[in-house]
Amino acid sequence: MVRSLHREFVHAGSDVVLAFTYYGHREKMRLIGKEHLLEPMNKNALRMARQVADETGTLMAGNICNTNVFDPADPSSAEKVRNMFKEQIEWAVEEGADYIVAERFDNLAEAKLALECIKQYGKGLPAVVTMIVLRDPVTIDGVPVAEALKQLAAAGADVVGFNCGRGPATMLPLLAAAKGEIQVPLAAIPVPYRTNDEHPNFMSFKTETGRNAYPLELEPHLCTRFDIAEFGSKARQLGVQYLGVCCGNSPHYLRALAEAVGRRPAASKYSPDMSKHYAFGTDDTLSKTYLEASQKF
Repeated sequence: MVRSLHREFVHAGSDVVLAFTYYGHREKMRLIGKEHLLEPMNKNALRMARQVADETGTLMAGNICNTNVFDPADPSSAEKVRNMFKEQIEWAVEEGADYIVAERFDNLAEAKLALECIKQYGKGLPAVVTMIVLRDPVTIDGVPVAEALKQLAAAGADVVGFNCGRGPATMLPLLAAAKGEIQVPLAAIPVPYRTNDEHPNFMSFKTETGRNAYPLELEPHLCTRFDIAEFGSKARQLGVQYLGVCCGNSPHYLRALAEAVGRRPAASKYSPDMSKHYAFGTDDTLSKTYLEASQKF
């Protein structure tokens, strides 16, 4: 199943197979009682990603992420997190990753620690480091997010940017504000949800009865493929060079994103052709009776 998903996203236009190790760190595995599976799970995920990357001529990226236990005021937590990053990075190197993604950090200090560990244990592999932006464009350790990206770039990250949390509408202004300050490629990987000024982060959505919509009742807030395509076009106009879609992604979103920036992946063969639709098409051979009837829908 995992290999099939990797292949499907490459078919839709991805240049990278990202190893499925997000939240595959020691703390999360401890929480669910699976710490004894930590190493084999990470290595199997990396091997599957490497296999599909080799089959398809794409890159393979290792992955580390937020730990939810980092506390800059507690040196012992930093050491614990360092060890967690170290083992995952070393496994990624061992299994042939082309670069390392360090993602979804809301704390600049933890993001810097992740970057430091990639530099120390990654055997020279490039580092992509991305931040999540919550309701306010400030990290939880009090740094404006554009400044956070600037500091990560200065510390040696090869690509910096934003992922997760914000949908296209509320990520684009952040990209526009950050672009002039960043001297390395900028990454933009939004969630495919229609976030807005009231709910700038998809974790803030509520249901009609007031429950948290995140993470199990988000379907009413989903983007269309056209929303994602529009985001891709606007991000490219801003000069964003590293694009993707985060939590909630699907191959049709990725295909739309790829097509919006001038690509034609293999899956484009199956992109919808509405010109042949019986009621909304433009083909001259369609029945005018049904085309006219569509005005009554």
